[in-house]
Amino acid sequence: MLGTALVAVPAEARKKKKAEEVEKPVPGTLIDNIEGLSPDGKGGIEHFDGFLIAPDGHVAEVYHEGEKRPKYADYRLDGEGQVVVPGMIDAHTHVMMLGFSKLTLDLSQAHSLDEALARIAAWTAAHPEAPWILGTGWNEVEWGLGRLPTAAELDNVTGGKPAWLTRVDAHGGWANTAALEAAGITAKTKAPKGGRIVRTASGAPEGVLVDAAAKLVEAKLPAPRPEDRDAALAEAQLDFLRNGVTAVADMGTSIEDWQAFRRAGDTGRLRVRIVSYADSIANMELIGGPGPSAWVYDDRLRLSGVKLFLDGALGSRGAWLKEPYADDPETRGLPLLSQTQLSNMMSRAALDHFQVAVHAIGDEANAVVLDALDELSSTYTGDRRWRIEHAQILAPADITRFAAHGTIASMQPQHEASDRTMAEARLGPARLSGAYAWKSLANAGATLAFGSDTPVEPARPFTGMAVAVTRQGADGQPFGGWQPQETISREAALSAYTTGAAYAMFAEDRLGRIAKGYRADFLFVDKDPMTVSPEALRDLTVKETWIGGQQAWAAEESAKSEDALRPEEDIEDGQKGR
Repeated sequence: MLGTALVAVPAEARKKKKAEEVEKPVPGTLIDNIEGLSPDGKGGIEHFDGFLIAPDGHVAEVYHEGEKRPKYADYRLDGEGQVVVPGMIDAHTHVMMLGFSKLTLDLSQAHSLDEALARIAAWTAAHPEAPWILGTGWNEVEWGLGRLPTAAELDNVTGGKPAWLTRVDAHGGWANTAALEAAGITAKTKAPKGGRIVRTASGAPEGVLVDAAAKLVEAKLPAPRPEDRDAALAEAQLDFLRNGVTAVADMGTSIEDWQAFRRAGDTGRLRVRIVSYADSIANMELIGGPGPSAWVYDDRLRLSGVKLFLDGALGSRGAWLKEPYADDPETRGLPLLSQTQLSNMMSRAALDHFQVAVHAIGDEANAVVLDALDELSSTYTGDRRWRIEHAQILAPADITRFAAHGTIASMQPQHEASDRTMAEARLGPARLSGAYAWKSLANAGATLAFGSDTPVEPARPFTGMAVAVTRQGADGQPFGGWQPQETISREAALSAYTTGAAYAMFAEDRLGRIAKGYRADFLFVDKDPMTVSPEALRDLTVKETWIGGQQAWAAEESAKSEDALRPEEDIEDGQKGR
């Protein structure tokens, strides 16, 4: 808690009145003496110094300097002048993937192939009971390897046990020989449509499988048990809470994921608000039935729509480009659907008013989605809020097309900082003008909804804000920012992580602001994100996370909070089914 605890006001004190006082006690919790700021819903920032939370977890009133507030309330918290901002909303996450990344091998901090192999060897030795060696986060670009890793290299540290390690962008994986054999992948195996098997000069599988080809191995992985999923969800929620994320869009919810969310809701363990986008039309229908679900668990869960994939990722050269890759002229990427297939799937979802979110990274993929919207929007009218997820590489002529049908640009600022040198290599300097084009999209009338794509990038919205306003990485490079014409204001960046993200998930009437009638989701932070330096903004610390007027996490009590969020069984036990 803060230095001054939440204080219950004794009944006799609440009833006491001076002769000149006529006000009555007010039910709820008064948060007072703060430096509060919130997007005002009009592009600006509202400042205030107190607010009242109703017993049902909504904001009852917001108080500005000099405005009278209740003398007596059920509870009062003296904020001691600390900064309060709305809870952050991550517009693009993979909740269960994040959770499982916390329970399996994490290679995101391995900065070379040798370091990755050492980590794999150590994890293998520490988990002799695991039937498979599973992990995430490797990135051969960061390793400076100049090539992809091989099965033979993985064989040296896995002791003959099958291993499958997902690339950082989740658009491919690294298998050892045992895993390739388990999947029946040989030199004669043909890559499925929309996938690629990286091969040696003789045609044998080398060890890396891209996009649809990864499913050949993934189909052989041991299925997680329900208790494994519960443990993963607990880990994901903890990560969100400590980073000030109070609501997320889950991009690719399976029926098993949905059931884990429901179990958490049934038992009071669902702390973070989750808006789901099903991973397929079939699961959309199975979960939602006749249409998007209602909010349940006190506005903590709903299914909004479906997430479709049109292409892969830029790093693995799966993004669908208009022209060949500058560093691999033999390919333009891996389209996963034709425009006809995409339009048919979008039409099926829109028919029952499910919201459609389409993964599109390359400029050709984005153009195909926009073409599909031109075709469908005359039939499916009304407030559809079509979403394009990532929208990383755009032809300049396509940027203005986002506004035509109210298309939302769901983007991840941290990708720009991580990808810029790789993007230069993949595209060449002449094709970068539409890369990560936040300001151009906003100027063209698109709604920006910012997220992280976690676990691809950490779910750290204030880090994302720092990138959005500087176009620089943690090292301050490049000087002046990369493609600096695309930087946006702090007001716009904060809005993209709050009101913009809420709008993108049809939640703008309840989330994203500290305002009367909204859910009381807010943070105590150690700095004002609107005034500190970009370096300080990147390192901004969340002290407390509140959801629905209740403290969900506090830095000073993090150990106790972590225990409360985890299932009773030991987390290590949750790995055994993987």
